[in-house]
Amino acid sequence: MYYVGVDLAWGDRKPTGLAVLDEDGGLVHVSCAQTDEEILTALGPYTAGDCVVALDAPLIVRNETGNRPAEAALNKDFARFHAGAHPVNTTKPEFSGVPRGARIASALKLDMNPRSGRSRRAVEVYPHAATVSLFRLGRTLKYKAKPGRGRELLQAELLRLMGLVGGLAGAEPALHLDRPGSRWPELIEAAGTAVRKSELRVVEDQVDAVICAYVALLAARHPQMMTTYGDAEHGYIVTPTLPEGLEPGTGDDAQEDPVSVAVREYALRQPALSDGADRFVALVTSILDEAGMNYLSVTGRAKTVASFAGKASRRTPEGELVYTDPLHEINDQIGVRVITYVQGDVDVVADLMHDQLLVKKDRDMGEMVAQQGRFGYRSRHMLIALDAAREGHSGYEPLRGKHASLQVRTVLQHAWAEFEHDIRYKGTVPAEQAPELDRRFTLAAGLLELADQEFSIIRDRLAETRALAGDEHPGHTETSGRDTADDDSRIGARELAAFLAGQYPEAGWSRTEHYTWIAGLLAELAITSLPELTEVLVPVNELDLNTRMDYKYPPGAVRRLDDALLAAFGEKYVGLPGNADRRPLLKSRLDKLTPAAAEPPEDSAQ
Repeated sequence: MYYVGVDLAWGDRKPTGLAVLDEDGGLVHVSCAQTDEEILTALGPYTAGDCVVALDAPLIVRNETGNRPAEAALNKDFARFHAGAHPVNTTKPEFSGVPRGARIASALKLDMNPRSGRSRRAVEVYPHAATVSLFRLGRTLKYKAKPGRGRELLQAELLRLMGLVGGLAGAEPALHLDRPGSRWPELIEAAGTAVRKSELRVVEDQVDAVICAYVALLAARHPQMMTTYGDAEHGYIVTPTLPEGLEPGTGDDAQEDPVSVAVREYALRQPALSDGADRFVALVTSILDEAGMNYLSVTGRAKTVASFAGKASRRTPEGELVYTDPLHEINDQIGVRVITYVQGDVDVVADLMHDQLLVKKDRDMGEMVAQQGRFGYRSRHMLIALDAAREGHSGYEPLRGKHASLQVRTVLQHAWAEFEHDIRYKGTVPAEQAPELDRRFTLAAGLLELADQEFSIIRDRLAETRALAGDEHPGHTETSGRDTADDDSRIGARELAAFLAGQYPEAGWSRTEHYTWIAGLLAELAITSLPELTEVLVPVNELDLNTRMDYKYPPGAVRRLDDALLAAFGEKYVGLPGNADRRPLLKSRLDKLTPAAAEPPEDSAQ
């Protein structure tokens, strides 16, 4: 069974939106067409068998003037929500013969009786009324182009609608817009980047078609939730029943709607927030790297306009908005995520953020779950902003006044969270399987928590082993210190990692790419073998770098070598081309090492 939505243009000079949902409510097709032939060709694969086709177009028109009884009845309920239907009669040229909607339905051999229980049928629907009922709107969203409505308003309202439609993933029946080939992400991108009203119109038609298709699905699954205005003899409209007690919004100007205002303002801010997300990622990354932390990834994003619109439009079961001031209350407009390898590093990252930045909020979700005696979602959630020192620095001006939602979790916690989100919130979980799947998710969470603990033990044991083997100096070996696969004269990253594990047995592992990076700096210093590097480090080893650098967190091996080279070469190391992007940082570190920085051996400084 397929559920088809058709936002039918009254003539073939304008685009018609088409959408198709499968049996599970997954969007499997969305497109635009113009002529009847193009429409029938596009819908052919989905209408050959059982289907319900919902058309936003009159199917039955017999009155010569005024409204059909269907419009008159619907308007009594919906006109006060700005969702009244336009008059439909045979005096209008487009309805003087067989209406286009009826021609399409007849060509597809569909029954047009709204009371029909046949497996192949067509129904007339009206998206404006449907959105009022589905989303409990006080009035329709103003995404249709009309005189006096600028592109910015149309864009904000359309994006808000798309966010609301996306929220139907949690409805019954659920609408799933993330199925392969759905093209919904492309529509969101097109709406968010449109610079002309005509570009919005193409997206709008397809969004309306998705709403029509969902109404078809709802009518088939829950006919008790639908109202049919009119009848098969004089024409009808099928729409979700107006919620009891829903009151219309006040005022005639859609800009008075606080959610619409917020979405429109957010759409204007979003490009700057995207830049802010990149800068927060760079800032967090630099803090972790400066501390010598080993981590899997640091990523970030600015919330999409559609996602913001959907969140801003959320309502309580009583119909009240969850956010009365979305622009200030929605804190994850900029999101940053740090993925570590083991749980201990999650705590270290959190401590680093408290030490280096302003942390406005800090919640350990895993601890909260554990206090409830359960296994489940584990992640550290923080709200970060610039600290006082950076706030006054011109280099951080783009981040002044901004904050970011920071999530810190291990790779196993991340895997569980992503899979659980995809299955429970994006996928379809049959009601009869929910208890068993809940139990299995809990079991998986417990197993992964145990695995996290074991990984931590493995790392600690390896660190102890390296510390016990630290008396054997790694510099006096037969190796040249170069990977055989290397084409240049630099020390190989794998050999360097092994060397540093012995040189600094108490240090933690560094990121894989950092070994390659510092090997490049060694090449710039003309240090091309491990024996040469050993000679450079011998006098530096006599210095107590731990005390001089006052490490607040255990640095990784590459950070230890970085400081040792800084101590050995001083300003020469600062001035290397490979250090061009961090010279101010290195100079501040060098100040901690002076005045007693070691002089490099003469031959190794050549």
